[in-house]
Amino acid sequence: MTDFLSGLLLLAGGLFYAAGTLGLLRFPDVYSRLHALAKADNLGLGFILASLACQAETLAAALKLLLIWPLVLAASAAVGYAIAGRARSLGIEPWHGGEE
Repeated sequence: MTDFLSGLLLLAGGLFYAAGTLGLLRFPDVYSRLHALAKADNLGLGFILASLACQAETLAAALKLLLIWPLVLAASAAVGYAIAGRARSLGIEPWHGGEE
């Protein structure tokens, strides 16, 4: 049962990573791409870490694995903020659907 749940979580994580990658390739501007990566990849990481935590031999190992997720969430938010701030300072405007 644990292997089945772990497999499902791993599959869900992979699908979210694939969706984030697709957003990175398809969205029109840096701000949309950041949003796709920050949301989808962080959720994908959560599923993958939950999958690994299910397979951990001890509770301490599972908690250490799950501790990675909030740390990456905080780092992702900080890096996304820095990238968006730099893009804004360079004068890169958000895409408005072709409206001039």
